[in-house]
Amino acid sequence: MEERPNRMRILRRWYAGCWVMFGLGPPVIAVHDRTDVTKYVTWALVAALAASYMALTTFPRHRVVGATGFLCLLVAVLGVTAILLEGGAAFFIVSIPLFWIYTRTPRRAVGYLSAAAVATLIGNLTGPIFSPGNATFTLLGYAGGVLLGLWMDQVIRQGAERTRVLGAELERTQSDLAEAHQRQGAAEERERIAREIHDTLAQGFASIIVLAEAARDGIGTDPATTAKQLLSIERTARENLTEARVLVGGSPADSSGVAQTLRRVLDRFAEDTGLTVHAELADIVCDQPARIGLVRCTQESLANVSKHAKASTVGVVLSHTDAGLELEITDDGIGFTPHEASGFGLNGMRNRLAELGGEFAVTSSPGEGTRIFALLPSTERS
Repeated sequence: MEERPNRMRILRRWYAGCWVMFGLGPPVIAVHDRTDVTKYVTWALVAALAASYMALTTFPRHRVVGATGFLCLLVAVLGVTAILLEGGAAFFIVSIPLFWIYTRTPRRAVGYLSAAAVATLIGNLTGPIFSPGNATFTLLGYAGGVLLGLWMDQVIRQGAERTRVLGAELERTQSDLAEAHQRQGAAEERERIAREIHDTLAQGFASIIVLAEAARDGIGTDPATTAKQLLSIERTARENLTEARVLVGGSPADSSGVAQTLRRVLDRFAEDTGLTVHAELADIVCDQPARIGLVRCTQESLANVSKHAKASTVGVVLSHTDAGLELEITDDGIGFTPHEASGFGLNGMRNRLAELGGEFAVTSSPGEGTRIFALLPSTERS
């Protein structure tokens, strides 16, 4: 947008130089050997016109030296110099662009141009010697100036209209893009919250339901077991409350090491389900997003084991290798066919690890158990 105004200023300055050289210069030179009256009158008119033009370009908004005054003076000078120079067609033709530059409407431009042409023709007719060639070139210059000026004005108007339309379309596109980004951000935030709820609150509530059903069945026959189950319900509810506060507040609930956090998760899982858990957890230090990703992946995998696997033993291995942080969770359950599985859990784990630049794989087949493998890039070694 800035390049076009700069180019127009350069073109105007270039034309101003050409007008001074080929418009004002020739009359001054042409009367050098004429009578003193002709010479000094011509020089005075050219000087007055040059001064008016300099004042106009220096103070374009000044009322006294405005475009109207300059153009009226130009018409008068063209008429008088046509008498003094016994012609004046060249001076008129060189000055034609000024009538289009310093008028706001095509009608005013054509009006001033017509007045200048008439003044030049009258000067040619009333001068000492009538020059048919000068009159012809004046008429041709007038016709060409009007036609070319009207065509250029139409081109400029069409360009301005295209610019306006493109500007409006650009504003609409920017508005649509901003709305799309807002919708995308809202959708991503909904997906993140849904994943967090599924991996934390939903799993906790599911555990509470299972424990509550077991406690209800054994409340009359096994009070000791029922008491443990009620204690687990209370503890799970408190953890869910903590997780809910984390989701609302946006801060991590646990800043301990990933191995320590996973041990607590596995102990609770073994206590609530009665399954045998074998864990090999390296004492690894990692950043908060990686720690949360590994913990959530473990929680979701254990929830799937509890609900679907019908397993008796679960193995969890956390290690640090050259490839990065590796988490492997296996069970000896009934297995399944991974490509036929559908649900939020596996996709949620896969998406969560992908956001962290990691990898996720599920290996299983009916009757062969299940292996979950997660790999995250190493952020810090112990």
